[in-house]
Amino acid sequence: MDVPVYLFTGFLESGKTKLIGETLSRPDFFERGQKTLVIQFEEGEEELDPAEFASDDVALEVIDTPRRMNPDKLASLVRAHGANIVIVEYNGMWLLSDFFQAMPQEWFVYQEMFVADASTVGVYNANMRNLVVDKLTSADLVLFNRCDDDTDYDALHKLVRGVTRRPDIIYENVNGQAAYDDIEDPLPFDVDAPVIEVGDSDYALFYRDMAENLDNYDGKTVSFLGQISSMPNVPADGFVIGRPVMTCCVEDIAFSGLLCENGVKKVAGTEWARVKGKITVKDCELYGRRGPVMRLISAEPAEAPENPVSTFY
Repeated sequence: MDVPVYLFTGFLESGKTKLIGETLSRPDFFERGQKTLVIQFEEGEEELDPAEFASDDVALEVIDTPRRMNPDKLASLVRAHGANIVIVEYNGMWLLSDFFQAMPQEWFVYQEMFVADASTVGVYNANMRNLVVDKLTSADLVLFNRCDDDTDYDALHKLVRGVTRRPDIIYENVNGQAAYDDIEDPLPFDVDAPVIEVGDSDYALFYRDMAENLDNYDGKTVSFLGQISSMPNVPADGFVIGRPVMTCCVEDIAFSGLLCENGVKKVAGTEWARVKGKITVKDCELYGRRGPVMRLISAEPAEAPENPVSTFY
């Protein structure tokens, strides 16, 4: 039987426990026959109070070391409590990939929420950005709580959108009133222009938006400065062009490129080129899925930019 998981992420004292407690106090959260297992991977000052839960069929478990987080252990907890729904309060200092690898096969993440204290998340982002990015990347919803008159909402918005455009963002003030983010986030290039001109500092944003909104780029003509990559399994007259992209730190730099179906002779002997081509979205063996394939229109050799690595900020 599939087991839905509500995954709450964030750092210590960010408000995760309080939010989970509020969720469990709502009668409309529970369905008839529902048995809920809450697994806490860290313990803060706030504690869950079963007396405030709207159901008696809620079990609490604590796992305080990563080595105890494995598929057999997690599956055994579900069996022991007969649970059919799991709520996870995840340790902010642990990577989410470790949890995803430890999930039993029948588990699936139904909703993932990143909870952050608006007054401290900037410090975490400045000193442990890799952990902030780790929690934001797959989040469905981001909740910034404890907002007040001094809160810089633009900075919080940019913190999220510098990583992903996927989640909704909610701001909750110190009085518990909440509002959805409505800050406009225009792209630095015009997707509807006859030729989408991607600035030298905007490649990461272009590549991410194309990945998240693939069909918006089908049939579009695009121009950008890119690096030619020698990759295996590329068609004989094709090549891959793109940029090294850094999400949060030097360790995660990865080349992000597009397959160009033709014109390899036009870029022979050139490391960097300014290219223009028409994108078609289709099944592609090189990607192993549907993806953007560019038909080259023109290519001119170019100097490497001052910063070859493209970032989101």
